[in-house]
Amino acid sequence: MATRTTGWRPAVLAATALATAVLSAGTAVANPPVFGSDGAGDSYYPTDGNGGYDVADYNVAISYDPVSHRLEGDTTITAKATQHLRGFNLDLYRLDVRSVEVNGRPAEFSRSGDHELVVRPRGVLPTGKRFTVRVRYDGVPEVIKDGALGDGGWQISASGGAFAAGQPHGATSWYPANDTPRDKATFHLSARVPDGWSVVSNGVERGTQSSGGWTTYRWAEETPTVPYLTTVAIDKWTIVRSRLADGTPVVDAYAPGAEGKKAAESRLPEVLDFLSSKFGPYPFRAAGGIFLADPIGFSLETQSRPVYAQWTDLATVVHENAHQWFGDSVSLDRWRDICLNECFASYATWLWSEAKEGVNLDQLYRDTVAKYRDKPEWWGRALYDMGRGNEFTAVYSKGKLALHALRRQIGDWAFDAVLKGWTNQHRYGNATWPEFERYVERISGQRLDGFFQAWFRGTSIPTDQYLWPRTLRP
Repeated sequence: MATRTTGWRPAVLAATALATAVLSAGTAVANPPVFGSDGAGDSYYPTDGNGGYDVADYNVAISYDPVSHRLEGDTTITAKATQHLRGFNLDLYRLDVRSVEVNGRPAEFSRSGDHELVVRPRGVLPTGKRFTVRVRYDGVPEVIKDGALGDGGWQISASGGAFAAGQPHGATSWYPANDTPRDKATFHLSARVPDGWSVVSNGVERGTQSSGGWTTYRWAEETPTVPYLTTVAIDKWTIVRSRLADGTPVVDAYAPGAEGKKAAESRLPEVLDFLSSKFGPYPFRAAGGIFLADPIGFSLETQSRPVYAQWTDLATVVHENAHQWFGDSVSLDRWRDICLNECFASYATWLWSEAKEGVNLDQLYRDTVAKYRDKPEWWGRALYDMGRGNEFTAVYSKGKLALHALRRQIGDWAFDAVLKGWTNQHRYGNATWPEFERYVERISGQRLDGFFQAWFRGTSIPTDQYLWPRTLRP
């Protein structure tokens, strides 16, 4: 190639400018504004939750009339963009949206399917920047029906009041949210109801105010929580207030007809002291319970204040409060990790019976194995990655056996260290089952691949090597 000795400087500068422009254009193309995904990536519930942002706080204001069942809502969400956003989704089940504002400015919005609220703000939301979304909405909240898991979300109580409870989803039946366990946020509620009704929710009471025949109740859960672990319960409650030994406020609410549950709940301080001795310090700033007179199919570990069905007993109180550590403070990452919640809360009732009632857990284990040994269907569901619709099955029964076998496999000292260390290491965060397996191996100093495969991933009765570890052998 021939070279020139005249005019070289302008040519070089022009080439440099062109290269810079190309690189700048390439950078812009590599990071264009995007629309956040309409799902959070859970393989069981791919449209639950959303991508592109991380919620810091929900400030939910509702007004509810128990006669008409009509709800009016005004929710402000504070979040941080995790992508360069030109738009994003929220989850809100069927309620009518009246307006949406982003950073105080009106935003375009539309609905997609039963629960997607699609928001298009004016301008781009830059990565790493905080923003607010205000949604005004109203309507008659509906139950979220699931053929495999049962009804959840907003439900009308026997007394004519209402309550919200559901798993794996339910919050979005009454306020817009990023409905995934992986996005925990603080929660503030202001709920207005006609005089004569009262409201109980998560966390600490923040006072009431009455005007014009209506009363507004305020609650605050300052420890980040998963949306399905929030609740609102509207009824003509009998309220009992007390404190734990360390001053933690306790609020217990009994619906008309549920006052008979006071005896079981009176042992809550003892239950929390016991669970703290096993799992570490109680993780929240408030405690208590919401006792319904409704025979719903589940009780639920709503954060700091579980919701209890009509059939609740002391064992249920132990189970749901064990979830305050396993499920609420340390939350699952994906729904295939549900054993991290339910296996441990179920085993907590065995630990309670061992300590408080003198039950020989080794013998209980042997009796249970003998009862189900020849029933392959009992062993046929995995405890990890069990498949959608199977999350809330074997974790309550087979899960207790699996954890007792693990306890005997690694020994009491290591097992106790695992329980306390795990809840401390992941306090207020999320975790996966594979992470738990690795943690147990590190604490115990044992290679447990075969054990975990047999008990938690397998779908048949474990071989004798894993079925009868150490002192369990009959």
